[in-house]
Amino acid sequence: MFDQITPLVTELAASPLVYVVLFALCLVDGFFPPVPSESALVAVAAIAATSGQPVLAGVLVVAALGAIAGDSIAYWIGRRIGLARLARSKRPRIAAAFAFAERQMQRRSASLILIGRYIPVGRVAVNTTAGATRLPYRRFLAISSLAGLAWSATSIGIALAASSVLHEPIVAALVSMVVAAGLGIAVDRVIGRVTRKRDARAAAAAAAAAVADAAPERSEVPDTRAGRPTTRIVPTGEIARP
Repeated sequence: MFDQITPLVTELAASPLVYVVLFALCLVDGFFPPVPSESALVAVAAIAATSGQPVLAGVLVVAALGAIAGDSIAYWIGRRIGLARLARSKRPRIAAAFAFAERQMQRRSASLILIGRYIPVGRVAVNTTAGATRLPYRRFLAISSLAGLAWSATSIGIALAASSVLHEPIVAALVSMVVAAGLGIAVDRVIGRVTRKRDARAAAAAAAAAVADAAPERSEVPDTRAGRPTTRIVPTGEIARP
């Protein structure tokens, strides 16, 4: 079966339209997560690695440029919509992603944007929140450019690793797609687990602080009862009686 399909796939991969389609997918995926840009990128890269077409360096640059442009669109969408409207999503997972991005954006915007690029829903939440919180666009663009290049290079690295073992273009493309999807899921799960633990610690600390604030102040007063000069603890404001 692959012997019949492979020539057609490699012929299509040699067309200049591959770059246009790949750029468009990576761009739209920046603000519309259902578009499978990772799958398309690793599939094209795997075919390029095994057949020589399209040019692998061109795939890397086109995918990175598309990702950067898509991230910028998400940024300006967030800037226009505002933070309040972003947080009112009816879908719990999306609302949670925006809430996490809002909490972390001011403290670690660079690492958040870099890591978020590997999570389909996460990157949209992060980039729109960056715009909604008025993160300076120059700073955002610099970080987004680095994230786009790193994401493109990582995806191509996955494709190259699969192609070095599986020399059939279609098989290498399929395996690369599965690995790339697994990487996104793994990053999503790890970040979710870390966030839950951090939130639990913060909640416990807040509860402890609330209990400490609610406790009455106490002071020490002398107690000479039975002729013994000892110290007795009584609430502040009360007079110790001998």
